[in-house]
Amino acid sequence: MKNKIGFNVLAWSAAVSDDLKPIIDRLKTIGYDGVEFLVGAPDEAAYKRIGEHTRSLGLETTTVFVLGADENPIDPDAKIRAKALDKIKWTIDRSHDLGAKLICGPFHSAFTVFAKRAPEEDEYERSAEVLHAAGDYAKQAGIILAPEALNRFECYLCNTMDQLTHLLKKVNHSNVRAMFDTHHANIEEKKLGDAIRKIAPLLGHVHISENDRGTPGSGHVPFDDTFSALAEIGYNGWLTIEGFTRNDPDFANSIGVWREFSQPWEMAENGLKFIKAMGEKHGL
Repeated sequence: MKNKIGFNVLAWSAAVSDDLKPIIDRLKTIGYDGVEFLVGAPDEAAYKRIGEHTRSLGLETTTVFVLGADENPIDPDAKIRAKALDKIKWTIDRSHDLGAKLICGPFHSAFTVFAKRAPEEDEYERSAEVLHAAGDYAKQAGIILAPEALNRFECYLCNTMDQLTHLLKKVNHSNVRAMFDTHHANIEEKKLGDAIRKIAPLLGHVHISENDRGTPGSGHVPFDDTFSALAEIGYNGWLTIEGFTRNDPDFANSIGVWREFSQPWEMAENGLKFIKAMGEKHGL
């Protein structure tokens, strides 16, 4: 298949450190094209070391990150919005160190920070302003930003492709695209295929995630609908598995992962087989 297939190492750890090297090595052996890392750990030198190691294996990289309440792009306080832009720029720098050409995640707003009301237009405007400035910085680094719509329990600004489209049209930047995640879409969208067709002109990255965050293909996400729609729109970007475990307890606790869904290597090995089979079935 023409699409590159990646695996997010959050199944093992939220940190970027030398401990990931044997995991990266095995992902290469299994047959992955790339690895996705969470950008957040403060050891800046580690990003370059891991980036060099990954490149030496012939693997590509993408990254993901989130923003907190004190760095929220939609906050009315301009100082907090400035912190958001600074954090995004720092993430772009670290992603560049890793050799990444794409950064995804729900950085249109702060993760699990709610206003106890529906999103308002001025919040989309504030987010768009921050993301446009971030797009300018990302362009200098040759990086695409791909904001992600999350389910209603993790954010309120962008839950659907309709909302994400609304935001990105305001951003209006060639380096700011959209991300589609099957886990979140399974909760929020009526039909995954229709949602993919909606976001098609802006789509830059796709996470293949099961309804319970276990091994893709083991649950009830309508993957036939997903892959047929991706083939229909001619999507040729990454298909990256994002599954979670309790291997990193602090990270697991922060995202509400209270039990094991699948073991990481079972997820990596069977998930890769599943994506390849679905790609072949639907002509992706």
